[in-house]
Amino acid sequence: MKHRHLDVLIIGAGLSGIGAACHMAKKCPNIRFAIVERRKRIGGTWDLFRYPGIRSDSDMFTLGYNFRPWTGIKMLADGPAIRQYIEETARVHGVRKRIHFGLKVLSEAWHSDKKHWQITAVDEETGDTHEFTAGFIFNCTGYYNYDAGYTPEIKGMERFRGDVIHPQHWPENYDYTGKRVVVIGSGATAVTLVPAMTDKAAHVVMLQRSPTYIATVPEKDLISANLRRFLPEMLVYRIARSRNILLQRTVYKLSLSKPKAIRRLLLASARKQLGPDVDMRHFQPAYNPWEERMCAVPKGDLFKAIRNNKASVVTDHIETVTENGIQLKSGDHLDADIIITATGLDLQLLGGASLSIDGEDIRISETLMYKGLMLEGVPNMALVFGYTNASWTLKADIACEYVCRLLNHMKQIGAEVVTPIDEEGCGTNLNFLNLRSGYVQRANDRLPRQGAKIPWQNLDDYLRDLPALRYGSLDDGHLKYDGKNMRQGKSTTLVNLLRA
Repeated sequence: MKHRHLDVLIIGAGLSGIGAACHMAKKCPNIRFAIVERRKRIGGTWDLFRYPGIRSDSDMFTLGYNFRPWTGIKMLADGPAIRQYIEETARVHGVRKRIHFGLKVLSEAWHSDKKHWQITAVDEETGDTHEFTAGFIFNCTGYYNYDAGYTPEIKGMERFRGDVIHPQHWPENYDYTGKRVVVIGSGATAVTLVPAMTDKAAHVVMLQRSPTYIATVPEKDLISANLRRFLPEMLVYRIARSRNILLQRTVYKLSLSKPKAIRRLLLASARKQLGPDVDMRHFQPAYNPWEERMCAVPKGDLFKAIRNNKASVVTDHIETVTENGIQLKSGDHLDADIIITATGLDLQLLGGASLSIDGEDIRISETLMYKGLMLEGVPNMALVFGYTNASWTLKADIACEYVCRLLNHMKQIGAEVVTPIDEEGCGTNLNFLNLRSGYVQRANDRLPRQGAKIPWQNLDDYLRDLPALRYGSLDDGHLKYDGKNMRQGKSTTLVNLLRA
């Protein structure tokens, strides 16, 4: 067993973890920290997923870090390009050397007498156990189970003679040339896979139980490409980032306040791109825009594939899988050589690690989220969970800034422990995600709660979270500090309203 002691342990070396390390290296130079990563490479999600067409579903000018510009012109970048961006960011900011690769965290245990966390991890190749102790834990492990995605029980699947693949476990160099493909699902993964596979497949069918809103976005940001001829890269990046933040927020707020109007616009756009021969019932959800996460397709690639008869959409329920396809409840049969179960993710926090305080297990579903990044009653711990209605990294960046401010404030006042405490009884039975999507409802018993008022509410609003996390008081009465040599102190901030 190997043991290391640190001021801060960051868990995860994906988009969030590398961002956290870069923020910490810059803003907390006197803090000893390291990163533990289960995989052998940097990238997290963008190293795990390898299916055809894998790309972001948020624009790169907001998915990119606020401190390092995205220099490409694609609005939705492909997975390898995003992983390279994360890798280069780690190298440029000198944090790669702080990463311990190949270690899966099994447990996080807080010891009040020692005022530190004990983190137990295992090297999955050798079976060796590694132990870390840290004053503070920053969980940047994402929100889903890396071992397996969600696959519902589908009657007759064992009879199918072809290949069954979940996108989370795409086989390397898999050849689907000339094959008939059925993709089960209608979320971001499905709408990415379907047009991407039409390059080689004989035909691709997207089989959905119910439709999803699909919005077309530009393939490239030509405005930024032109501005780069005259302006510095970072300025161009900040202009594009600010523009897209405001656009995202405007569309989201209009979707809530004028859902019928936004619905008409989305459906009219889809109808125009699909042409007159496509049945629009496959693109008309029963819910309002943004009650579930909306899918984005660059330059309408999905609509183009359907219009050109390379792909099609079927809305139906599965009766059973047969030897050579899928029998539907309507009586129709879909012939298939390959079935792809793009049926969603299995939500999981802390990378599946157990959480305990002084030997007592903590049920995350019984805790409140403080400012969307700390757990009520859990000391010296934060986690990153990005936005569901905008780019993940928008929230990750300002969450990291907040944690850095908090750590510096604790040093300034001599505090060893900080714990969010709800003294007013603000708890509700609502999980902290403001979505009714199936993957959220399935994980309701694994998600923290949100409270009836700020700071226990999940705002899902960057324009409100930004001032609260970047400049808000660290002595708000909800954070309780403890230390042997506590002294009075005030947190200091640099007000820079032009930063986005």
